[in-house]
Formats: sequence, structure tokens, C-alpha cells
Amino acid sequence: MNTLRRTLRQTLTVARRDFIATVLTPTFLIFLLAPMLFASFGALGSIGARAVGESGEDRERLYAIAGPADAARFLAADHAARDFLSQEALPPALEVVTPESDPAAQARRLLAEDDRDVPAVLYGSPERPHILHANPMSRMSKYLAMLAEQVARDHRSGVDGPASQPQFEQIARATGTIGGKNAAAGAAVIALFAVTLILASQAVGTMAEERSNKVIEVLAAAVPLEAVFLGKLIGMFGVAILFVLFWGTLIGNVGALLPGDAAAALTGLAPAVGLPVFTLLFAIYFAAAFLLLGAVFLGIGAQASTPREIQMLSLPLTLFQMGMFALSLAAAGKPGSWIATIAEGFPFSSPFAMAARAANRPELWPHLLAIGWQVLWVALTITLGARLFRRGVLQSAGPKFRLAKLLGR
Repeated sequence: MNTLRRTLRQTLTVARRDFIATVLTPTFLIFLLAPMLFASFGALGSIGARAVGESGEDRERLYAIAGPADAARFLAADHAARDFLSQEALPPALEVVTPESDPAAQARRLLAEDDRDVPAVLYGSPERPHILHANPMSRMSKYLAMLAEQVARDHRSGVDGPASQPQFEQIARATGTIGGKNAAAGAAVIALFAVTLILASQAVGTMAEERSNKVIEVLAAAVPLEAVFLGKLIGMFGVAILFVLFWGTLIGNVGALLPGDAAAALTGLAPAVGLPVFTLLFAIYFAAAFLLLGAVFLGIGAQASTPREIQMLSLPLTLFQMGMFALSLAAAGKPGSWIATIAEGFPFSSPFAMAARAANRPELWPHLLAIGWQVLWVALTITLGARLFRRGVLQSAGPKFRLAKLLGR
């Protein structure tokens, strides 16, 4: 019992040392705010791209060559059609012009305007419209054909205004929509992957730095290597929890600052198991994913002693995680499929896929099995990582890293 207590105390000492050494530094503030910097750069790029796109849209026009009798019907049909389209799918503004003596030549002249982009021009009667278009992939010619069809129907029936007066009533759903559940599942996979990869990958660089300045050898001389490994893993996990709590609190309060439409859209991201249970499961799966990946990174990182070796080791691990991310994302989009079953059973993709399942499906008993399965693999991974850690630290003064050394040959 005394040995166990001493080992536990040494482990917690190493964990406290690593946690304080990481958190109480100016660089940690930069690391903590790094997602905000990335989001700012993305927002600036999005604003610039939108400004360029909007400036191009302002120079686009659709033309309909029609007489005074049909001009009002064309504009009314265009106005009614735009009410059913999203902002992203809106066609360019429609302009109705009076026909000249040669409407065909007039249409070709309008299509070739230099100061505007004209996807399509319509001329002729609504019953037999003639539509000119330059881009065969553009849908604007079909849009003009739809307007002509509506104008012809209105002209035949003698209707000059709306034929109906709808009344809209919004009813709150008791459960989330399928689209909202799938969106929540995809968001859970992306968030879990991003946070886990960003935080756990720090172990490789930290190990190489401590090996280069001989700190790891001092620790190895003072406490058992297993206590050093577990202490570092717990310390990293404490930093990860601080990071997640900071950003979780920040994102959780952003909803109050969003406009009504955006806040209403976020309420559609309703997980199937309910938000409180989903939050608990997400925290458990985050811990499992972090400990799995952190143990691997820490064990493999102990084999590297130079930045070049760090790059050689980090690249295949990152590619492997990208594969697990792609597998889990595919499972999130196809719940109950064979690919979802594979992703939920494979140890290194199971936390991500099960977080997506919590958003997609309401059953809770599969999560109990998955948590037990992941706990088993966390124990195995930590055991293997500790052995790789011991091998790397004990041979830190020996020859440089070789693949045969990692494989134990």
C-alpha cells in the first residue's frame, strides 16, 4: 500500500509540474486563443470573398423583352418566385425591356453587354418564348422559362394577382429533425477530432524538448518511469480540460449574442439522447479519445530526439487520425449502416462514432457497451505507451531513432 501511495503521489507531482509548466506561461494564452485567431482569419477571408461575390452579382442581369401587357406579369412572377428561394439560390435581378423592331437582334445585343454579365435573355411571346444563354451549365435560362410558363398561365386564366392568401403557423417539434440530428452528429465528430488532435499532439513536441535539455532524464532518476508517463498524461489531460471548459463556456454564451434567425437555426441541432445526456457522453468520449491518442503520442514521442524525427513520427499518426475522422464522419451521415458499425467498433474511431450516434439515435445501452470497450482499450494503450516510453527514455543517450528500435527488434 505504501508503494502504491508513493507511486500515486509521484504521478500527481509530475502531473502538477507539467500542468503548471504549461498553463502558467505566456505561450499558453496564445495557444488558448489560437482558435479565435484562426476563426478571425477565416471570417476576414469570408468577408472578402463575399464582397467580391456581391460586387460580381451587382453586375449581373436577366433580361426579358416583353410588351407593356406582359411586363407587369413577368415582374410579378419573378417577385413570387424569389419568395420561395433561399438567399444563396437567388437569381440575378430581372429587368424587363420594351421590344424594338428586331427583338432577336436586341436580345443578342443584350446578351453581349460589356458592362454587365447577362446569363440569359428571353424574347418572344410567353406562350412561345425564345431564350438565349451563353453558359450551358447555367440554370438562369430555365428560370426564365419558368417565368414565361407562369406568365402564359396567368394570361390564359386572366389572373393579375395572387390566387391564394396563405396563413402560416409555426409549430414547435417535440423531437429534432433528421437533418438537425445529422448536423449535430457531424458537429460532434468535428469538434471532438479537432480538440483531441490539437491538444494530444503537443505531447510529441514536449517530449522532444525535455529529452534535448535532459529534463526527462532527471525525472527518470527521481521517480519510476511509469509514474512519469502517467503524470504527463494526466497533466496533459488537465490542460485539455481547461481548454475545453474555456471554449465550451465561451461558445455556450455566444447564443445570447446571435440574431434571432441564427439562434433559431442552432436550436435545430438537437441530439437524439437529449442535451444533458449528450453533454455527459461527449465528455466521456472526449476523455477516451484524448487518453487513447495522448498515450500513443506520448509513447511514440519518447522515441524522437530531434525535430526531424518528430516530423517523421507525427505525420503517419496524423494521417491515421485523419482516416479515423473520415470514417467517423461517414458513420455520422449513415447511422445504422455497416460503416457506422465498423466505426463504432474500431477502438480509435469508436469515441468519435459513438458521439455521433448519441446525436443520431436515442438508445442508451450501446453507449454502456462502448464505454466499457473504450476503457479496455485505454488501459491497453496506456500500458503499451508506457513500455514505449520506458524504451525511449532509457535509450535517450544511445543511437538515434530507428524503426527497428520502435518495433523492438
